[in-house]
Amino acid sequence: MPDPLHPDARETTPAQTDPAQSDALYDELLDLALEAARRAGALLRDGRPADLGVAATKSSPIDVVTEMDLASEKLITGFLGEHRPDDGFLGEEGASTDGTSGIRWVIDPVDGTVNYLYGLPSWSVSIAAEKDGEVVVGVVAAPMRGETYQAVVGRGAFNKGERIRHRPAPPLSQALVGTGFGYLAERRAGQAEVVRTLLPQVRDIRRGGSAAIDLCDVACGRLDAYYERGLNPWDLAAGALIAREAGALTGGRPGREASHELTVAASPALFERLQPLLEELGAWHD
Repeated sequence: MPDPLHPDARETTPAQTDPAQSDALYDELLDLALEAARRAGALLRDGRPADLGVAATKSSPIDVVTEMDLASEKLITGFLGEHRPDDGFLGEEGASTDGTSGIRWVIDPVDGTVNYLYGLPSWSVSIAAEKDGEVVVGVVAAPMRGETYQAVVGRGAFNKGERIRHRPAPPLSQALVGTGFGYLAERRAGQAEVVRTLLPQVRDIRRGGSAAIDLCDVACGRLDAYYERGLNPWDLAAGALIAREAGALTGGRPGREASHELTVAASPALFERLQPLLEELGAWHD
């Protein structure tokens, strides 16, 4: 079980008998994720119709999916499936296959769909690769920023080829904290109450609209911390790995991993102050 004193800890698995084989696999997965994210990002950036509309709704009438979400996921799964036909998929817009290789791709074809629908620039393509249930590769492409964040477990995190690190922890009162809100009215009301209490205790709060970008902003020091309730695996898989590889901690409620219940990311010293405060404020329930 994960160490309750280290929320980002993962269960260990037996060491590979051939580390070079593992490295080669991770290199392959990273290259494929980068190329798939590049192609999907170009499709979304250059192919966005002027009359872009809603193709369907998800959890509520304001939790939308556009025709471009569907096109992006189809492009990504088609590309990855062509190169690795035995891998599994978990995608926001319906891709779900088990595979037989031990590798599963976790895909958010447009993270920040409402931003994308409205023409706001804070949206991304998020692709993670899991090996036997552990995220080992993560790529988040933010085309309107001209940035691509990437990480391989144990190798650090990078943006545009340069290594990135989290910002040194400020006092809580000086922390810039990112968050997000759910789409169900009942959940939003509870999240608003958490923000009402938290806001006077920090420097300020930001709501960007893309969880993957928010996690990468913690990784590269543009946010001191980030928390949100209601994230799905495709929202956080790649970004959380990137944040960890940049030296930040990620977790959920005390002693638990980041999950749909709660996701928290911050530099270690700030994490130790913010996580118990969010627990006290009830950020993990509606």
